[in-house]
Amino acid sequence: MRLLTVTTLYPNAVTPTHAVFVENRLRRILDLGGMSARVIAPVPWFPFTHPRFGQYAKYAAVPRAEERLGIPITHPRFVIIPKLPTLQPSSYFRALKAEVERLEGQGVTFDLIDAQYIYPDAVAAARLGKLLDKPVVATARGSDLHQVAHLPKERRQIQAALPDIARMITVSAALGREAEALGYPAEQIAVLRNGVDAQVFRPVDGTRWRAMTGGASQVFCSVGLLIERKGHEYAIRALSEFGDAHLLIAGTGPLRQSLADLAQSLGLAERVHFLGALPHEDLPSLYSAVDVMILATGREGWPNVVLEAMGCGTPVVATRIGGIPEIITSPDVGEIVDDRSGPGIAAGLRALLARQPDRNRVRAHAEAHSWDETVTRQAALYRDVAEAWKKKR
Repeated sequence: MRLLTVTTLYPNAVTPTHAVFVENRLRRILDLGGMSARVIAPVPWFPFTHPRFGQYAKYAAVPRAEERLGIPITHPRFVIIPKLPTLQPSSYFRALKAEVERLEGQGVTFDLIDAQYIYPDAVAAARLGKLLDKPVVATARGSDLHQVAHLPKERRQIQAALPDIARMITVSAALGREAEALGYPAEQIAVLRNGVDAQVFRPVDGTRWRAMTGGASQVFCSVGLLIERKGHEYAIRALSEFGDAHLLIAGTGPLRQSLADLAQSLGLAERVHFLGALPHEDLPSLYSAVDVMILATGREGWPNVVLEAMGCGTPVVATRIGGIPEIITSPDVGEIVDDRSGPGIAAGLRALLARQPDRNRVRAHAEAHSWDETVTRQAALYRDVAEAWKKKR
């Protein structure tokens, strides 16, 4: 069976850690055997690669074609107009159509379109599937349904595309309910949660990170883009209630300076450490080094960082958002807080630390969320959809 995966959420040579969770899932599905895949991962068009243009310069530097883990990937360009986001699906569709025509001219064919993310990806893919008479399976991952689908114009485009989506995968039950609220049939929704690679995310030596704190008695970490949604601000504010505790923040983003200023204003500059963007392979040692991982997020589908930290034996304090309650299901492995604020996160930390979670038990909880069942079920879903489509024709 031949998959055509279309998505803006895919790593590339310029940003190799971008949405690596999509690549990880696809790779595992292909490892089961009996399937091959081509990836079309469009990037916004931009003419200049000079670093002063920031993220847009990175888009311009992405190669037109590459191969990762044996999977061929192409990166056609599509035009986006920042103040007119509702035009994105049409521009995206034109880029997909031209790239598929080019591939078909080379003899490349496929059986099913696998769209990762709902807007603009699945909206454009649904149009492509209708044009080419191919079934479409779309995966909802978080903000596509929690946020974008609540914008009136985008919502109408998503709802118009739903009849041309054969099945929808959501990475949490909470997202499944969002899909139902949009009008997508419940019986066509499959909840297939992300797993964790327990061979990668396992307890390892974290001495180098701990050493940065000068022997602090307690060390916390917060991992993710430095944007408001990730809530690093609340982790910093919570730190002020913990004596000599230190906070390690991994990630880059536009709030870097304002977060540093906040730490300075609270007298925490010496206890808040900004690590920048860490390679994926450095995360296990970071998680292993700390006492608690904090995720003070305001919006998530299924945050992979929670299970990754747990795989390293590290308990988690997180907000009651999206699929988080489906991960932190026991006080033995973490604490869910309803108050997304500095004091709220601090209260969660105190409650969790008072229980002194056993790191082996935390690790065992993560191991129970392996990829095996998820990818087996997803591969079966693809086959069922393709077979049902053929029978209709």
